[in-house]
Amino acid sequence: MNDASRRTLAHYQRNAQAFEAGTRDHDVSQNIQALLRHLPARPGLAILDFGCGPGRDLLTFKALGHLPIGLDGCAAFVDLARQASGCEIWQKDFLALDLPAERFDGIFANASLFHIPGAELPRVLTELRDSLKPGGVLFSSNPRGHNEEGWQGERYGVWHDWPHWRTLLTSAGFEELEHYYRPTGLPRDQQPWLASVWRKAERGESHL
Repeated sequence: MNDASRRTLAHYQRNAQAFEAGTRDHDVSQNIQALLRHLPARPGLAILDFGCGPGRDLLTFKALGHLPIGLDGCAAFVDLARQASGCEIWQKDFLALDLPAERFDGIFANASLFHIPGAELPRVLTELRDSLKPGGVLFSSNPRGHNEEGWQGERYGVWHDWPHWRTLLTSAGFEELEHYYRPTGLPRDQQPWLASVWRKAERGESHL
């Protein structure tokens, strides 16, 4: 296992219960709505919660009538998410995904993709793209920065800015739908999160 994955997952494993308690009441409805408004307005959508953690957002998607599947590399999170949601949960390292092709209508990657080292990210984004059905949609939210990369305590991260993130996603075969900063309604310097929504481009289209 890559050292960035190993140490980051070990951190979450040790702190799983505290993380669940600390994030249980976080309101990410803006992000969930951003994904869903670009998908067909019908129940039963297949949604991958990429980095599902203890399962908070799986419950929301399920309550809305969709068919979410969770994915996380942390065994404690996988157990918590199964207990909380009753959903199917896959335990997979982000750097060794082996996802089924064209399986999902949407992918919800809330505060997860920033843990992937920059050298690995183009490959992982392409794998996520390939797991989407034609016209499928990817949502991502990451802590923003100036493309710094490295350790924050025991967690590895990359703090992307918008131009760099946009280049990565378009190069991986996605078309931009929208982006915004969070929390909403604050000055930009008080909005540490960059959220963006992307549609899987049809094969044969040119990308940056």
